[in-house]
Parts: sequence; C-alpha cells; structure tokens
Amino acid sequence: MSSNLAGRYVRTQTSSIIATTVFFLVVALVLTGLVAHVVITMTRSANEIDDARASRAARAAMGAFVGRLSGTTTDNAIWDDAYSAVSSPAAADWAYENWGKTSEDYALYDGAIVIGPDRSSIVSAYAKGKPFQPSAFFGQGFYQQINVAADPGRAPVINFIKTESGIALIASQAIQPFEATAELPKLSTLSFYKEFTSEVIDTLSNEHELEGLRLETTPKPDFLNTPITDMKGAVIGYLVWPSKAPGSAVFHQVYPYIAAAIVILALFLIGVLLVGASEARRLRQLAQTAIFEADHDSLSGLLNRHGLLNLLEGLGNSATSPHRLYLVDLDGFKAVNDAWGHAVGDDLIRLVSKALTACHPEIIATARLGGDEFALAHVGSATCGEMEKTILALFAEPFKIDGRTIEVGASIGAAGRNGDVPPLELLRRADMALYRAKANGRGQAIEYDPELDRERQRVAELEGQLKNAISSGAIEAVFQPLVSASTGAVTGLEALARWRTATGNISPEIFIPLAERCGLIDALGVHMLRTSIEHAKSWPDLALSVNVSPIQLCNPEFAAEVISVLQELDFNPNRLTLEITEGVLMTNPDQARRSIDQLKRVGIKFALDDFGCGYASIGALRQFGFDRMKIDRSLVSALDEGANGADVLRATISLATALRIPVTAEGIETARQAAILRDAGCDQLQGYLMGKPMSAYDISSRLEEESVA
Repeated sequence: MSSNLAGRYVRTQTSSIIATTVFFLVVALVLTGLVAHVVITMTRSANEIDDARASRAARAAMGAFVGRLSGTTTDNAIWDDAYSAVSSPAAADWAYENWGKTSEDYALYDGAIVIGPDRSSIVSAYAKGKPFQPSAFFGQGFYQQINVAADPGRAPVINFIKTESGIALIASQAIQPFEATAELPKLSTLSFYKEFTSEVIDTLSNEHELEGLRLETTPKPDFLNTPITDMKGAVIGYLVWPSKAPGSAVFHQVYPYIAAAIVILALFLIGVLLVGASEARRLRQLAQTAIFEADHDSLSGLLNRHGLLNLLEGLGNSATSPHRLYLVDLDGFKAVNDAWGHAVGDDLIRLVSKALTACHPEIIATARLGGDEFALAHVGSATCGEMEKTILALFAEPFKIDGRTIEVGASIGAAGRNGDVPPLELLRRADMALYRAKANGRGQAIEYDPELDRERQRVAELEGQLKNAISSGAIEAVFQPLVSASTGAVTGLEALARWRTATGNISPEIFIPLAERCGLIDALGVHMLRTSIEHAKSWPDLALSVNVSPIQLCNPEFAAEVISVLQELDFNPNRLTLEITEGVLMTNPDQARRSIDQLKRVGIKFALDDFGCGYASIGALRQFGFDRMKIDRSLVSALDEGANGADVLRATISLATALRIPVTAEGIETARQAAILRDAGCDQLQGYLMGKPMSAYDISSRLEEESVA
C-alpha cells in the first residue's frame, strides 16, 4: 500500500472514529434525558394511582361501616317479636334483654335506644350495657333523626353524629312487623349506634389496607383525607392517612443504581473517546506495517490463521464487539480428493471460499485455516441460528466443476465473544463446538457452551480414573444367576462389571461407553474376562456368560486374546458364552464373523443379547449361528403393560424355537412373568425374581445353601 493510500485510509478511518464517537455522545445524552423523563413520570404516576386507590378504599371502608350498622338495625327493627314486645307493658325489660344488655360487649353496636310512639319518650336506652340519656350524649340532632325514621316502611336512617366523646354512627328505624296485615299505628323507633373509636379505625385500616388511618378534626397537610359529615352536611371530622407514595419509594430504592448507571455512562463515554484515540493510532501503525501475504491464504485469497487472529485481536479492542466466530469443516472433502484428484479439490476450495465470503452481509471476514476448514467472523444483529442456517444452505446444492457434480456437506462450530476473551481462546471454543458438531453427525451446527469444557474436563478425569481402575483391579465382577425354567436350578451365571469408588458407584452405562471412546475397552474386556473366569473356576458345574463390546469383537486380535486367557487360566471353553448385541452385526459384520468363527471352533458359544429392542433379522440369526437368544427385558415388562404383550413374546420365542435356538429371558421380576415365559417355551430365566447381581462370595453361599437343601 502506497503512503498516499495509507494516509487516505488512516484519515478516512480517523474521521469515521470521530463521527462514531460524536454519535455515541449524542445518543447517550438523548437516552439519558429520555430515561430521566420516564423515571419521573413513572414515579409521579405510581403515586397518583396509589393515592386514588387509597381514597376509594377509604370511601369503601366508610360504606362498609355504614352498611354493617344499617343491616343490623333492619334485622332487629323489622321483627314480629320486637313489634309485639315494645307494645306490651314489659317493653322496657324485653328491650333490655335483647338489645340493652347485648350492647355491653357486642361488636356491631355500642348502644341501643328504643323511643316510644310519641317520638320523645324513652322506652329503653343503654350504652355499653348501662343506662344513659341520648339527648345529653347526642344532642338534639338525635330526635331530629327519630322524627324522620319513625315512619313505617322506611329504610334505616343512618348518620354520623357528634357526641360528647367524639363521633358516632347512629342508625334508626321504626320497629314494625315483617308483614303488616292492616294499617299500622304510630310506631316505636329502634336506634343502634357505634362509636368511631380507635379500634374501629384500626379494623377499617386492616380490612382496606389503609396504613396509618386515624380520625382528626381538621385535614392534615401532606396527608390523604376523607371528610365525615353529619345529617346536615356539616363536616364533623376527617379520616386521615399517609400516602404510601410507592413511586417515590421505588425511586429511592433504585436511586443508587441510577446514580451508578450515570457514572458508568460517563466512564463509558470517556472510554469511547480513549478507545477512539487508541484505534486511530493503531490504524496508523497498521498502515505502515500492513503485509498482505503474511495474513492471507495463497490458494483461496482468504485470511489465514495468523490473519484471523489479528482480525480477532482488532475486534477485541474496538467498538464492534460483541461478535461471533464460526468454524466450518467440509464433510466428504477427502472423498473428493481421492476420487477426482487434488486439482479438483483446490477448485472446490476456491468455490467454497467465494460462497462463504458472500453468504451474509454481516460476515466481515472469511479465513481458511488449512485443508478443508474455514472460519467466518460475524458482527451484526443476526442470530447464531440464522447464520448457521445460511451457511448450511450453501451446501444444499452440489458444486459444478468442469462438468463434474461435487457434493459436500459442512459441520459448523460457533463461539460468541462478549468481554475480554483472547482470540486464541475464542478460536479454541469454536473448535470445541465444531468437534461436537462433527461427533453428532454430518450437517450439524453447534454453538459453544461452557458445559463443553466442563464435560471435557470431567471426561478426561474419568478416563484417568478408569485407566487406573482397570490396572488396579478396582472394577469388579458380580454375577447374576441364570436359572433353568423347568427345574428352577441355577445353571449358569452372567458376569457384570461394577465400578465402586470412594464417592459412590459409577454406572456401567457411563464407564463402558467411555472405555469404548477412549480406547480402553479391550483392556477392560480382558480384565473382566480374566476376573470372571478366576471366580467361575470355583463353580465347575455352572456355565459362564460374559458381555463383549462390538468394538472388541471387531478387533482382529480379539479372538487370540480370549483363547490366550482361557489357556492361561486352564478354563474349559465349552463353559464360556460371549454375549454380543446386534450392533456388531451392522458396524463390521465381516470382521465380527471371522472372530465368531475362530472362537466357536475352540468351543466358545455366542448369545445374541437384547433381542427385540433393535433391528436384528432372521437372516442375521442364521448367518452368525448364535447358540442362544436373550430376549430384551422390554418384551418381558410388556407382559404387564398391554393386552398383546404375551402374544408378541410367544411369537418371538416361537421364532427362536423354529431356528432351534434356545431362549433366555431377562428382566423377570414376578412369578406371573416367569410362568408365561416357561409356558411359551423359554428354557432359561434371568432377573431379580431369580436373583440380583451378587458378589462371588454371595454366589458361593447361595450354591452351598441349595446343595444342602
């Protein structure tokens, strides 16, 4: 790059940095103003909404208070017995027994007053169970209410009234029969009153969520209030309570965070200015030292590994973070080279390079890391899923090269970068995700997750522990009885691997697949075979079954290792049965057949394990010449789950019988299952009903007990 071009490039980039910095400042100030306006508005609105709610609650509290006293008055005034009693000579005593005495501790009223038909004479007047003078307590307003309430058929007249001790609510209604059969004479009047005490106010406060509710003679500044008026509309008091001001309360809670956000924003803006200045200096240095060849791949013209790392380093110090890195590995590229030659392979690399570079506008750089592995740096709003879908779509159609149709796929590993993640670490994460994608199968895309690292560490630790456990003999053999269906006697034992550690037992479902993946399955298999045979020599009348991994059987050295162990331990091959699953019939059937034939020649038998849970065919049963078929426990458990479970099981056993293959049933837990299997023709039973997996010592003890019996 010439000095003029470099200078122009630096000036352009510097102007861009200045413009970006100014833009960030303006946006930050605008956002700050908007956020401040929103916070103030939300605070004020929340306070107003809660104040309105509280006012409605106060009115509802007053209404509930009035409603309770009104209902109580109606229940007692419209009453046939009361109407008859107050017209009799014993009116005063009856009123005292029913109302006056009750007022002493009754929650609904504090006093009861009965006024005669002349609307002035007092028949009965009790407050808190003691006689009192209504006119002295209530004043002349009481008799004004009586004159209004004495008319028959009228609803209770209820008003707040000022008393000598404060404020009370009084309800009055004519005492009358429930149904009048004739015109009624002048009626007596029943009045109940309830003083507006602090206890009443506390009850209303609790019922209607009005904290701090109290009675005042005048409204209080900065408090919410509801006036209390008497029958003439004059204000005689106020219910007063403080505003909760939830908006202000929330604002005070978040104020430290708002202040912190402002400080962070200021620091961010300062950081933007500092980063901008730093970026300008870095660009000037790059303009002076740029070397294209050192950073690019010669075949594709893309960035190479060094160039990609430089790019990621630059992105890590710029305002374009966060970003993602995608690693793309071609599926089937080796086959293209093998079939068409490296020239066609190179042409394919160029085509793929162009396609990846143009696949999405947010891809800022594409790199070739070597062979058929590519990297894409992405900065933008597109999601990881969208980008992976776009990349995989490039390989949906075959590539055309000199009239040839070339089909390849791709596996993708992605890693996002948020924060201070070094480029090499970002590349490592994407590579880990790519490794998982390739392990999952062709055409897969996986995004990096920290669990991948944790899983790798756990697997690495477990591999080391497994290797030590095999070499130290920590993996033990336990034995589950194989019982004759006809006699119930133990005829054989199946050896099972158990790994007990100081922190607990590790399931075979975990450590056996691990041994297969890390290349320890052969060592584990030989260890289990040797250990099982050493124990089985103590039981000369019993057959021994040992499970074999498909990977072991496909090892060309497997048969020789088994024979060597038998010779070393002087064990009769005719007592040994190797159990294999049908997976071996599909992975490498030719090698499996060779190993089986070699071992059968020395007298070792083979059993097809877990029959009924996969894809084993009649042809496979015939071709490999199995000596026994073991029915999968899922078929046995189906006996208790569906109406046709027994039919399926009988058909399976009939198939084995037709092929002259004896049958063992696994997973038997009930006598009913055992009876059905026995009747269906199964000659050997295995399961918890016959015995759980036991140590060699427990097996010997059981055999001794059976021999004594």
